[in-house]
Amino acid sequence: MDHLPLRDYGVIGNDDRCALVSRRGSIDWCCFPHLEDASVFARILDLERGGHFAVHPEASYESHQGYADRTNVLETVFETADGQATVTDFMPIEDDETEDEDFQQAIYRRLECDRGEVEFAVEFEPRFDYARVDPILERTDDGVAARSDDEQLHLVVGERLEPELELADSEPTATGTVSLEEGETCWLGVQYGGAEPLASLDPETVLDETKRYWRSWLSAREETPDSMPERWYEMVIRSELVLKLLIHQETGAIPAAATTSIPEKIGSDRTWDYRYNWIRDAKFTVQALHDTGHRQEAREYFDWFVDVMQNDPAEIQPLYGLHGETDVEEEILEHLSGYRDTRPVRIGNGAAPQRQLDAYGTIVQAVYETIQYDDEISLTDEQWDAVCDLVDYVCAHWSERDPGIWEFREEHRHFLHSKLLCWVALDRGIAIAEQNGFEAPLERWREEREALREAIEQRGYSEKADSFVQHFETDEAIDATALLLPIYEFLPPEDERIQNTIDTVLEELTTDDGLVVRFVDSEVREDEAEGFVLCSFWLIDALVLSNRLELAEEYFESLVEHASPLGLYSEKIDPESGQLLGNFPQAFSHLGLLNSASYLTRALETDGEVSPGDFDPDGIETLFRSGS
Repeated sequence: MDHLPLRDYGVIGNDDRCALVSRRGSIDWCCFPHLEDASVFARILDLERGGHFAVHPEASYESHQGYADRTNVLETVFETADGQATVTDFMPIEDDETEDEDFQQAIYRRLECDRGEVEFAVEFEPRFDYARVDPILERTDDGVAARSDDEQLHLVVGERLEPELELADSEPTATGTVSLEEGETCWLGVQYGGAEPLASLDPETVLDETKRYWRSWLSAREETPDSMPERWYEMVIRSELVLKLLIHQETGAIPAAATTSIPEKIGSDRTWDYRYNWIRDAKFTVQALHDTGHRQEAREYFDWFVDVMQNDPAEIQPLYGLHGETDVEEEILEHLSGYRDTRPVRIGNGAAPQRQLDAYGTIVQAVYETIQYDDEISLTDEQWDAVCDLVDYVCAHWSERDPGIWEFREEHRHFLHSKLLCWVALDRGIAIAEQNGFEAPLERWREEREALREAIEQRGYSEKADSFVQHFETDEAIDATALLLPIYEFLPPEDERIQNTIDTVLEELTTDDGLVVRFVDSEVREDEAEGFVLCSFWLIDALVLSNRLELAEEYFESLVEHASPLGLYSEKIDPESGQLLGNFPQAFSHLGLLNSASYLTRALETDGEVSPGDFDPDGIETLFRSGS
């Protein structure tokens, strides 16, 4: 057994949890009771110790995966010399809201023989608490129960399993086989916390309800824009479904990804836990959902966002737990070998205590767009006071160093992106006050906004590099975040400095097929060879706004090709091998696709005459709209 590439995994889930299922039919990553909790299957992080739940043909086979149309229901098709069978995997969810959380803490697996006959092997190896606890396995009337002092996980089996599951003597493992002929099916499933309700429900009905839920949720997006190619539209649909899958139903929070410790580079120690709510990621994600017609999720997150906003600005963190936890201390799991033997494996995230100045602009931008585009939401006096506190804090602290968007843990600089988002906080704060008649110290805010503009233009642009640069202390370091300057409307796309910056990014950071690395020639950290997916979409957006549509469309088509066969993205892509790297699936990457598809579609509709201000709430909206 060896580690599969991320391209060979599909994701299933139901708004509170996710699982990764390989094309070998193995569930290699799943946490219960929620996505942010400890794993019960973690073979993706350790082939021997991690634990898994697999069903696959006993004979040699070929396999491929696909999703049931417009759903997060995964189908893995196995072909052997004697037949073909399909394993359908999903986590249950209903059209109607249910108060029974236990219902959703389950995985259903349907084995169906499509032709001939197929004999399946079943392997059930749960390992609780990131494989730090080996459960005790016991037979039950419905299958097998895995128990520890704190947890229970039940394997519920159908009638055709033959012989019954065999429990290993030396380790907590259950194995068995099931033989199916054409037209026959067998159901298996795992239920966290006990055998019910999975053991007493009709699985076919639950499958139908789950498919209906996902298709109903997408109903607002049934119309395909005339100028959007069909394959783009299919990628948009998949990205919407991925983002919905990641949203935490109970709180509205959105994790950056479903996994921890998938390395940014094989052999690197850049292995982080992404199962947390980053303010900047979540804001972009909700905006993308809002732009594609899923406004309820945006409203639910706005409530969460407002709670964070009303904290003392000095205590606002770049990331939070999915229930709002502030203490997400980082821990290294020494006993796990890591994905493709890349250590360390981490839980928690040490970036939580950082003060990132870009967070304040992200919050104010989100507030501005939400109240502008959603007539049902307005700011209370208390909420406006909180916005004022944020903007006042920016006035007092924008001139300080911080770790920046890339969360450098040891090096703080005057990062261009942080200064840009501080300018956004001031600009949008002024706009909110003026458009809504709110009281604010506008004279001071305008003065600080002008001072920030002057600092960015004078210290952030390098004549030597012919580009905006990574931070104020360099003349050479090029960073992809400079592409956001025209998108946030700090400068118009036609500004010579913006066009020079785009050209420099194309020359210094971009591969022939449009993958963009984050930065180059920086003394803060060594150069990276891997393309950062979101930055690659930023380049497309900047090219569209510059009316350089032919190149933008070429790069977009290339990025569509770089997705997994299921249309999924991780954080990074190796330009040489095409290998997906980093945590998976990655919200940041999928929202980037949604943005770029929106920009390109509008540009195609208007013969290239497009700017951020051209996007209106009745159509496809940009993520960024200027307050001025």
